[in-house]
Amino acid sequence: MNRQQALDIVHQYVKNENLIRHMLAVEAAMRFYAEKFGEDPELWGVVGLLHDFDWEIHPTLQEHPQAGAPILRQHGVPEEIIHAVLSHADHTGIERTTRMEKALYACDEITGLITAVALVRPSRSLSDLEVSSVKKKWKDKAFAAGANRQEIEKATQEFGVDLWEHVGNVIVAMRGIAPELGL
Repeated sequence: MNRQQALDIVHQYVKNENLIRHMLAVEAAMRFYAEKFGEDPELWGVVGLLHDFDWEIHPTLQEHPQAGAPILRQHGVPEEIIHAVLSHADHTGIERTTRMEKALYACDEITGLITAVALVRPSRSLSDLEVSSVKKKWKDKAFAAGANRQEIEKATQEFGVDLWEHVGNVIVAMRGIAPELGL
C-alpha cells in the first residue's frame, strides 16, 4: 500500500476538507516520527492518512473505526495497517503493541489542538507557532474542548515521548505541509 493508494481511499470516502487536513497532519507527524526512529516513513504515513477514512460514513464510536476495517480489507490494505487503525481508539479494545501504533495514538489528538491554536493566532499560521502558545491554550479547558487533554497525556506517555517535546515535534512536522493544511 503506497501513499497514492491511501489517498485514493481517503478521497473515495471523505468529502470534508477539514477531516482530510486532519489526516494529512497526522500523516506528516507519523512520517516525522518514522524518520526519527529509523522506521518506514511510507508505511507510517499511510497509517496516518487512513486512520479516520471512515469517520464520515461511520461517525459514532459504535462504528468508527471498527466498521471501516472490512472496507480497508476490500481495498487490499495490509493487516498491519488495519490493526494500527483499529488500535488508535481506546474504545475498540485493540491493544497498541508496536511503536507505529503508539505513534498514531499520540499524533491523532494533538494535531487538532495544534491546528486550533494556530487558527486563533493573528497570523493563522504554523510558521510562528511555538510550544509556549500551545502550553498557554492547554490550560484553558474551554479552548478546543474537544481535544481530550487526558488522552493526549496518556498517549504521549505510552509513546515514551515528553508531552512538550512531542508538541514541538508535531508542530515541525505540520509546518512541512502547512500550505496543504491551510496554515
